[in-house]
Order: sequence, then structure tokens, then C-alpha cells
Amino acid sequence: MCSASVPSASARPTGRVVLIGAVHEAQAVLAALLHSPLVRPVAVITPPDEERRRLSGAADLAGPAAAAGIPVLREGDVNRPEVVAFVRALDPDLVVAVGWTRLLGRDLLSVPRHGCVGFHASLLPQHRGRAPVNWAILRGETVTGNTMMLLDPGADTGDIVDQRRVSIDPEDTCATVYERVARAGAEMLLAHLPALLTGNAPRRPQDPAAGDVLPRRTPAMGVIDWDRPPRAVHDWVRALTVPYPGAFGLLDGERVMVWRTRPPRREEPEGAPGLVLDVEPGGVRVAARGGSLLVTEMSGRGEPPQPAASWARRAGLRPGARFAAVPPEVARWVLGHGPRPQEVAW
Repeated sequence: MCSASVPSASARPTGRVVLIGAVHEAQAVLAALLHSPLVRPVAVITPPDEERRRLSGAADLAGPAAAAGIPVLREGDVNRPEVVAFVRALDPDLVVAVGWTRLLGRDLLSVPRHGCVGFHASLLPQHRGRAPVNWAILRGETVTGNTMMLLDPGADTGDIVDQRRVSIDPEDTCATVYERVARAGAEMLLAHLPALLTGNAPRRPQDPAAGDVLPRRTPAMGVIDWDRPPRAVHDWVRALTVPYPGAFGLLDGERVMVWRTRPPRREEPEGAPGLVLDVEPGGVRVAARGGSLLVTEMSGRGEPPQPAASWARRAGLRPGARFAAVPPEVARWVLGHGPRPQEVAW
């Protein structure tokens, strides 16, 4: 059963909004709704703590919502009939879903007076699917974006209301790009709130045949293929770092987490891919194809990021050690090409 109560609706304002959210992007949207004079957030739906802790980039929405006097429903499945009934009783003008990993069903989509608006961290129809910012960075792309759309039952297929381009700079990580993506989402929502609340928001249908669909990523896909150019390895690491599970190399069958690398420079030392060339004051230098790069933060499995040089000294990592090569079929799988190979056991 739902644990949150429905607030009294003795005097219904014109902008009743329900926010459904789970990860960091939702924080900026909640802040925007709280400061907008056009709306009254009447409920925030967010996963229970135990479920939220399993999400990469999870955000605490319950705290700021409760501090603002907004009822909070901790629920992971918004399509349950009890949750749909709860939302219907709130008589919302608009539902805003952001940072939510599950599709909204038809029953819930039909509840708000002017529909459900959602966001996707790409310039749709490009990069539908999971982890679009992570995929964009690890593929070496320099631009991503955020798309605001009116949700339909499909995955990232709703009519587009607005889009904003977001740059990806050489030293950006998934976290810094997602911060800009979140700000773009909040800005778009505030800009279009008047039209959304009257059902007059601009909408541009997507071409179902256009764009691409990204595969779902798993933590095991973070393994580093050192037999790639240094820039590609750098992109790989910064795409998967905190708050995500992280990139890693395999050393004597164990994961060594690689959290940050310095952007490669010209004429770096060379060696066999995966070979530890040096432990310098600034980090651990590891060879890649055609050069090398400096790992500046690393750790053992299950440990937080630490300065690479000091961690290497404690762990006994010395020049001459070599990270394991990645089999070709695994290298294809982690890039989104082909099924998971059977030999993936880490």
C-alpha cells in the first residue's frame, strides 16, 4: 500500500505538479519547481532507500521535498495500481519524470490533465536508451544534450518539446557533464511551464526509424582495453568514473579500479599495452597503443578513489607489472557490439 497521504485540495491552484525522480538530474528540476510561482508540487515519488542505493548517481529527493512540506512517496514501481490511484487523487495538471529508469505505463500517463513531461540526456532521436552521457564520452564525442519531451509508452520516443546542446570538454567526466545536462533540463522546464500547464507546449514528433538505441551497460563492461589509443582509454575512464561503478584493469585476475587519468599529451612514453612503465609522484604511467597515459586516481575493488602513486606504493604495484589483455570478443561487447561473452568472469 502507498504510505504517503494525499494533501487536502480545498483550494486547488492551477499548477499542481507531481515529480517522479531518482537520480542527480532530478535535483535541479525539484529546485526549479520549488522556486517557480507558477506551480505547486503536490507530491514527490522516489525509490525507497534500499533501492536508491543500488542506482548509479542516485539523489536524495525526499529530504528537500519533506523540508518544503511536500508529501513524499517512496516507491520503485509507479505503475502499480495503488500508485496510479494515489497520483489520480492528487488531480495533477502535470507529471514531471526525470532520472527515472523505468517506463511509465499508459494508466499513469493518462492521469495528469496536460500529460507527463520527461527528459533524456541526448539530442533525440540520437542515443535513445540507457546511459547516453556515458556512451557519448567513451565514444569520444564532443557534444551531447538534453531533450525535454512529452512522454508516451515507448522508450525515449515521445514528442520533443525542446532540446539544449551540452558540450563535452577533454577533462569532463560523466559527473560534470550530467551537471550541465541537469541545469539544461531545469532551464527548459521553467521556460515551457506556462505552455505545459495549458496544454499548449510545442511538440515535434520523432521519426521512429531515426537515431539509434544504446545497449544497457553493466559494471563488468568497465574493463579497460589497453590496446586502444591513449585518448580512447582516457575517454573510457572519465565516462565511467564516480558516481558510476568505474573503469578497471585486471592484474593477476583482480580488479584494479582506475578513476581518473590525465588527458594524454603528445610524445608520451611507449610500451606494450597495459604495461606499467613508471610510478611517478603524479601517478602511475601505463602504456596504451601508440603511447601511454598517467593514471592519477586508482584503488582496489570496493575502495574509494585514491591518489594513484600512494595507492600503488601500498599495493606493491611497480614498473614491469602488466594489466591483462582483453580478448577481442570482450572488447567488442564492452563497446556495445555483440552479446556478452561467456568468458567474462570478473
